[in-house]
Amino acid sequence: MSDTAQAYQNEAEAGQAIHDSGLKRDEIFITTKYSGLNGLDMRTSIDNSLKNLGVSYVDLYLIHNPRLAVPDIPTAWKQMEGIKKDGLAKSIGVSNFGVKDMAVLLATAEIKPAANQTSKILLHPYVYTTQAPIIEYAQAHDIVIEGYSSLIPITQRPGGPVDVPVNKLAKKYDVTPDQILMAWVKHKGAVVVTTSSKKGRLDGYLNAGNLSLTDEEVMAIDLAGSEGERLYGARKAFLKGTGLLLACAILVGLYNYMCH
Repeated sequence: MSDTAQAYQNEAEAGQAIHDSGLKRDEIFITTKYSGLNGLDMRTSIDNSLKNLGVSYVDLYLIHNPRLAVPDIPTAWKQMEGIKKDGLAKSIGVSNFGVKDMAVLLATAEIKPAANQTSKILLHPYVYTTQAPIIEYAQAHDIVIEGYSSLIPITQRPGGPVDVPVNKLAKKYDVTPDQILMAWVKHKGAVVVTTSSKKGRLDGYLNAGNLSLTDEEVMAIDLAGSEGERLYGARKAFLKGTGLLLACAILVGLYNYMCH
């Protein structure tokens, strides 16, 4: 699978890698995104993307952000539908769309988005409660959710509440904690978007697709995630409040210094 975008400016490199791989076109799933780069319209952008990638079509073409849907979401989506009908993309979708954005799109769509990807869909146990509405909305409309940064509990927030059930399950199934988190995402009905430069990690990610957790095991991770979400939310609020108090103290100090 190749995931690219105009904004990443990596389409040419991805195209070279695809060519060098020697794989047949139908053996690779290619995603790229309309990012509004250089103010180009969608049709010109997809033509440029196909040229950069060295292919005649992509498997999935996304609007990178609702702000790029100009002049409005319904009009932009109609252009996306035209790209699919003309065979330039097998499927079309969106990225970073929230519930309100999706509702506006679906109100006039002839073709439903195949997927909703990335930032708005940050998906790991510490944000699941917050992200549940968009996930549930997508599932209700048969739209695939692609979640990113699912490994944050072990890569950026080790030592949190989620470590306990994840490590316990990793030992039980004789797998790594990252595989447990990916199995958790799969149980939520979402697709994991992740990356690594290490072959061993990539092999582990692929093997996670064969791992299934029980409802009870997923619930244990959910509960730990909710505890962590409250913990990190309270910490964030405390730090924000402390920052405001510090800023006020500095301003008062400056005022007193200048007045005396």
